[in-house]
Amino acid sequence: MSVTLNAHQFGRLLERTAGHIADEFIPALHGVRLEADDTFLYAIASDRYTLAVARYRHHGLDGEPFARTLPARALASLRRWAADQPGNTPVTVSLAENRLRFTAPQGEVGVDDGQEFFGWRGVLRGVIDQVPAEDGTTSPFPALDTRLLARWTDADHYLRLRVTADRQGALLVGEDFIGAQMPVRTRHDGFGTGLADDLDQVRTLWDGALAGAPAAAMPDSLPAARRTPHDAARTVPETAKGLLRQTLSSTHDLIEESSTSPTAVAAHASAGVTAWMAFRYL
Repeated sequence: MSVTLNAHQFGRLLERTAGHIADEFIPALHGVRLEADDTFLYAIASDRYTLAVARYRHHGLDGEPFARTLPARALASLRRWAADQPGNTPVTVSLAENRLRFTAPQGEVGVDDGQEFFGWRGVLRGVIDQVPAEDGTTSPFPALDTRLLARWTDADHYLRLRVTADRQGALLVGEDFIGAQMPVRTRHDGFGTGLADDLDQVRTLWDGALAGAPAAAMPDSLPAARRTPHDAARTVPETAKGLLRQTLSSTHDLIEESSTSPTAVAAHASAGVTAWMAFRYL
């Protein structure tokens, strides 16, 4: 039971979902779920208020589909291990003796899997299939916690957003990514009491500031921001900075691992040398 993908895409799966992990007080959600079927490797994380799912089309499933939870305690070291591999390095994710194993040509990591996970597919199906209220008296106007909105930063540069009702989850969709955010359902201790409940209240509250201004779109003369793919640096200095950081990080790890694992030493040395060569090339 194994799948193979490159190190860059494996790291991206973890990066896009790690921010949605629940804290240690919810053990069943304190980690990232990895699931593999015949086509994709999925990474899933949730803190009950947000749910994020990223996927990548792998290079083939060897054996039966599998699903295991990667505990949060192992996530930092695994992300560092993936970052130390050259981006095109094949990484095999396998399940053996109830342990998740991550294997690359220059090293291997084994992790005991964590808690059982909830039925995330059904939750997202419910968010996708939900429809607005049929009475047509109100427009969808849910209150969203902005502290949770920040968790979508690593998902993609652009996400599509769909809302259907005040008390239904908002749907967020990107490239090979889907997620949901639950609305704020209650107000307590004065929190949120100043929030407008509907668009008519918004118009009333802001009428003085906006009165007399005709409705208009954003001016076409404003320049659009240049966006590059998430796996490409924006500038040469930014790339150089990242390569130097990788060189220092790998050198530190090389010293730390020098007395424990020859395989890890070789992996850190190779990653550091590769980063330094690329920096010198620039």
